[in-house]
Amino acid sequence: MKRKLATLAILIGLTAAAKADLYYVGDETLESLPIKWTVGGNLIYDDNVLPGLAGTKEDSFAIDPYVGASWVSVTPQTTLDIYARLGVIYYFDAPAGADDVNAQSRLGVNVTHHFSERLRLVSRNFISYELEPDYSYAYANSRLAEEYFYWQTDNAIGYRWTERFATYTGFKLNGVDYSGANDNDRFIWMLYNQFRYQLTPQSVLTAEYRYSDTSASGVARDSKSQYGLVGIEHRFSPTTIGIVRAGIQHRDVTNGSDHTRPYLEFALNSQINQQFRVRAFTRYSMESYDTVRTTKGATPSLVEYDQRNTLRIGVNGEYSISPTLSVYGGLDYIPSTYKNGILVTGPGPVPGTADEDIITAHIGVSMRFMENLYGTLTYSYTDSSSDLAGRDYERNRISLGVRAEF
Repeated sequence: MKRKLATLAILIGLTAAAKADLYYVGDETLESLPIKWTVGGNLIYDDNVLPGLAGTKEDSFAIDPYVGASWVSVTPQTTLDIYARLGVIYYFDAPAGADDVNAQSRLGVNVTHHFSERLRLVSRNFISYELEPDYSYAYANSRLAEEYFYWQTDNAIGYRWTERFATYTGFKLNGVDYSGANDNDRFIWMLYNQFRYQLTPQSVLTAEYRYSDTSASGVARDSKSQYGLVGIEHRFSPTTIGIVRAGIQHRDVTNGSDHTRPYLEFALNSQINQQFRVRAFTRYSMESYDTVRTTKGATPSLVEYDQRNTLRIGVNGEYSISPTLSVYGGLDYIPSTYKNGILVTGPGPVPGTADEDIITAHIGVSMRFMENLYGTLTYSYTDSSSDLAGRDYERNRISLGVRAEF
């Protein structure tokens, strides 16, 4: 507990996904915003605190106090965008195998600096230490008993060679550390180069090459991936922008097999009108996370898979019914197929293919009681079905919250 409280004292996290997730479409803040503080908390009822892990379905009430801040500074040369949140979740009656206090904290820092009219630096950085998976960050699939530590830094130099042609060259580092499941810890570095051609005032054509190297822990094996992608970025209106990239991914697993498969990513951000906003993303890829799994059966075995082909679909929206009342909701759907497994421990046999489907949805209402005081009521549902052990569960959560902004 002392280790956790010390970590919480120094770690701050994002109040929103902001610019580190699959919803991101490259928009840059255009004006400075003064620092805004948020203080709030939620009262939560969770009917399955340790889904798929504890062996039995146990419920508990919890509280989730937090403090957050956001600040944007825009000058002719530099844009600095910071979002932060520090919080915990406390279960009043945590089941055996679960801690009663867990971190719920994030921090994001995004910088764009123009050295000249042609040359710019773009840096997006994110860090989190939290319990619940956020599926839009594309690395978490299933709830674990303890917090995970995730970080990412993405840095690129952009240069406009002509009025229509430009390039972005950069590197990206990210890592994830699960406290009690080190077989799924990862460190990944990536180099990439993107060519950009301004086809019209609203459309940019892109061609991109990426190379990534994944270092895995425990019994998981290292791997390397290469990507060849083409795409288009189109601004349908001043408030709607979409990005799509498609191509191939080649993944080579150390002491394993190599595979080539299609790759797709799509993101859309639209302020349809003054009241209604929608965001969506889709990504299909061979992921290097979460490849070590336990088979079902009377004599389960531990298996490490060369392929985890995953489709991630997410959408969320918010609609303002009146100046004081709004509704919001979202959906994530994540089907995965595990292939080419090797036996790590146990009697076997190793299944040739294992499928897994996760669907999670939420809906809620937000009400403004006063100028800076808001209340929320949210219901969320998760259903996971899998051919692998410990992954089948249903979960319902109800959250009643209040927050003050100043």
